Formats: sequence, C-alpha cells, structure tokens
Amino acid sequence: MLHVDLDQFIAAVEVLRHPELRGKPLVVGGDGDPSKRGVVSTASYEAREFGVHSGQPLRTAKKRCPDCIFLPVDAPAYNAVSAEIMQVLRDTGAPVEVLGWDEAFVGVELDEATEPESFARELAASVKEATRLDCSVGIGDNKLQAKMATGFGKPAGVFRLTSGTWYELLGDRPPDVIWGIGAKTLAKLAGLGIRTVRELAAADTGRLAAEFGPMTGPWLVLLGQGRGDAEVDPTPYVARSHGREVTFQVNIKDWAEVRAEVARLARQVRTEVMERTVVRVVVKVRYAPFITVTHGVPFPPPGNALFDGSALDPPAGFEAAGFEAAGFEAAGFEAAGFEAAAFEAAAFEQAALAALAQFDPDRPVRLLGVRAEFADEPAGDPA
Repeated sequence: MLHVDLDQFIAAVEVLRHPELRGKPLVVGGDGDPSKRGVVSTASYEAREFGVHSGQPLRTAKKRCPDCIFLPVDAPAYNAVSAEIMQVLRDTGAPVEVLGWDEAFVGVELDEATEPESFARELAASVKEATRLDCSVGIGDNKLQAKMATGFGKPAGVFRLTSGTWYELLGDRPPDVIWGIGAKTLAKLAGLGIRTVRELAAADTGRLAAEFGPMTGPWLVLLGQGRGDAEVDPTPYVARSHGREVTFQVNIKDWAEVRAEVARLARQVRTEVMERTVVRVVVKVRYAPFITVTHGVPFPPPGNALFDGSALDPPAGFEAAGFEAAGFEAAGFEAAGFEAAAFEAAAFEQAALAALAQFDPDRPVRLLGVRAEFADEPAGDPA
C-alpha cells in the first residue's frame, strides 16, 4: 500500500506559476489580502518556520510573518494540476483512491524482486517529471500505516512503516500522532489513563466501548495496533456535501440581514447541487470573536412541513395559488404554474432558514455558511 502526498501542494503550484517566489515565505488564502478576514489555505515551508499554518487567520499569519507574500486561492488551477498528478498514478495500472487535490492511496502488487521503496521512488520521479512537483510516498501494510509513513518521509522522501516497526516508531508517542485521533479523543483517552500508542493498543475494548461507543471504542484500539483497511477503492470521488460561506469584514448585528444572507447562500447552493439528492441542510454561524456553531435540518423535513412555523414564510405567490402554508405537497405545484425547480429551491431556502432559527439572534456574526449534505448515491444512480 502506498500513500502519495504532494509537498506543500498549493504553495508549490503557485511557485511554478511565479518562479520569483521560490525560497520566499508564501501564504495562500482568501483573496490574498491579509488585512481582511480569511484563513490560510496553505503556507510554504519558509512561512511555516515563522509559525504560520493552515487554518490560521490571515491577520495572524501577517503578524507572525510580516514579510510573507500573500496570494489568493485559485481553485481551478489546483484542480488542473491535481488531475495531472492523479493520471500519473493511474498510469501505473494500479488502483488509485483519491483523497483530495494532493493525496491518494495506490494499491500495488509487486513481485519479490521489486522493492516497494524502489517503486515508490520511481513513482515520485514520474510525478516530478510530469508536473515539476515534489511528493512524498509512504509505504505500509494498510492505509493507516502508509498515511503515517508519509509524514516520516516529508519532504520529498520515501518511508516505510509496517506492523513490525509500528511500536518501535510510535509506541511511546501520544495517541493523537495517529491519523484519525484528535484533541478531544486524546483528552478522553488521557482521562482513562491512556497516554501512549502502546497503551491504546493494549486497552480493553469493552472499557473504550463504554466511553466512546460500541463502534468507535474498539476501532480506537485497532488504530493503536496499527491495523486498518488494506483495500484501495478506485471509485471516482463523489463529494458527500457542498456548501458556500461568506466572511464579513464588519460583523453583522441585524438578524434580518443574517436571514437575508442565509437565504441568498441557500439559493446559490441549491443551484449548484441540482443533480444531487439532498438529505440535510446545515447552516454554520461564526459569532464574534471566533465562536463557530452549526445546526441542520433534514431535507425534505417529515411531512414537508417547511412553512408551518411563524418565523418562516412560504415562497412568494405560494398561498395566492391556493396552497396552505403547512402540509403542502409537490403534487399539483406545477399545475398551478410553478416549476418543480422553483419548488425545490424554495423548499431548500426555507430549510436553511429553519436551521437558522435554532441560533441565538442576539450576537454579532462574522461568518455564515450553508451546506447541502447528499444521499450516499448521486441522484439518478441505482440504489
């Protein structure tokens, strides 16, 4: 199992486009203006030396590295380069499971005469030749080990991590070194007296099941043991959700303005996901100074009762056409002169507003987002 990860991918693509930036501290994020609200999408290794990292506010990055060069995000450019990289991986004839713009698993079957490290180096060289970008390659018995190995190989290296070397390399490290374990889980594990990977691997599954649930508890023990999925799924990646966000340069205090902005975002998102089956609508609100809350509602809601609350309004012209504000059905909608797409768009917008109704309206807002979550299968595909 191989895990291929492009080194500082977004920053590296920008350096290819702007060679004069090579070796300089570079930050990509937002519209490239660090005086505005926005977050770092990626930082070059030179910028990271100043404490700049992904997810950090652009203003913080500017304070930590005043000499950093800031560039706006250019998603189409990164998509194009990513497609080239994935094609190089697929040209090996091995199954490729894409994880994002800049990483993928590659399932290879090698004969006894071929060393995995040699194959990995050749693959990295092929990526370099095709795109002029460096990548690191991790080798493992499964996805978890390969993914972890990549971190040891960065930058532009190859590293092998197997069941035989797992405890030697990771046994005495804290559990959050493992892919899939975050800060909250780490704190819970510490509360149980589990502070190393080795202790997690030896933990009682029943005890962890009682704390984390019958599925998650035993799964954490397996992670501690370095065990995981060893099958590569080459099925083309299909997004499980799609959303839009807007960050305000000045906090919004008027809740009517918040509602109007959520409605606008909802209409935009629905237009962009018309080919997918939406099962849930989620709204994200980031209050000042930086407190993020999310709430969602099923879509469509049970009984189609979107407009049965006093805080929600039916679409314009809805009641005038003879429909009641509650318990309406799509049947007969088109006969009344409405298009099905308009019905869907109105329903989606009202679902977003229903989710928004769960928030505290008395706090200033700095960011809003609306997200559509999809059914397991794309619309039109067989179940």
